[in-house]
Amino acid sequence: MRMAGEPPSLGEEPAANGGARGKAFRLAPGTDGEIPMGSERMEMRKRQMSVAQEIPSSAQAQHGIGNRASNACCFCWCCCCSCSCLTVRNQDEERARRTSHELRAESILNCEESPTPTLEEVNAWAQSFDKLMITPAGRNAFREFLRTEFSEENMLFWMACEDLKKESNKNAIGEKARLIYEDYISILSPKEVSLDSRVREVINRNMLEPSQHTFDDAQLQIYTLMHRDSYPRFMNSAIYKDLVQSLSEKSVKA
Repeated sequence: MRMAGEPPSLGEEPAANGGARGKAFRLAPGTDGEIPMGSERMEMRKRQMSVAQEIPSSAQAQHGIGNRASNACCFCWCCCCSCSCLTVRNQDEERARRTSHELRAESILNCEESPTPTLEEVNAWAQSFDKLMITPAGRNAFREFLRTEFSEENMLFWMACEDLKKESNKNAIGEKARLIYEDYISILSPKEVSLDSRVREVINRNMLEPSQHTFDDAQLQIYTLMHRDSYPRFMNSAIYKDLVQSLSEKSVKA
């Protein structure tokens, strides 16, 4: 109760007749009347402090996510690192296998042993390409010439096919056929031989089930190319003429 003449208290509206009509609190701006003005300021201050504390935490969280993204392998070591290790291991095994094959190929192809040819044998090379290619000494001399023309891969491919024909082990046949394809047929190989599209299609079909005769058509085409293109130049080359002259001089001295 308020005495007569006493001013109205805070939040109380005077009645039209000068009496008290009851207490009716004014609502704080932006609220539903549940929080008075002073309490609202305190609540806003708490919210500001809470937001200020959340900003560094959010930045640290984003920084941590960035570190995990930049070092995904550490974040997922059980998957990424194991896959990486397996990849490296497979690459090492492939490199070792390829190195072993290349060394074996060098012993078969690049270091073909042969006795010194006689003058009669060298003169026979001029009679036909078949007589040149049938002897190891003839192949070595011809390969030396092809090397000067940057076409030695033709002879290496032909000899690899000959080696494949002698193989009887099924697993070894598949492995040798795959390596021949990678070394001499693939367009990505620096030693790719020149074959027409028909022969390439035949090879691609044969590679589904490799055999000793997978590259027969390609071998014949390369043999014909060497016969028609390289063989005539070999017979007029300094390599062949010097060999004939050297053997002739030795024959005279003997």
